[in-house]
Amino acid sequence: MPSAPSHPGGSAPAEPAAPPMAASQEVLHSSALLGPRQAIEIEHNGQRYRLQSTRSGKLILTK
Repeated sequence: MPSAPSHPGGSAPAEPAAPPMAASQEVLHSSALLGPRQAIEIEHNGQRYRLQSTRSGKLILTK
């Protein structure tokens, strides 16, 4: 039976790392945007978007 190709260090290659966040990128909590509301409208480049929180705790952004 042929053996699997070996990698340096003898282990499988690691997953590619996520790019680091830029130092100037600010993080906002969803509660800072939504407050007590389930949905808000956001205007971006003259377009309206709706950001809503689902009952299962996920966020949906629709145009």
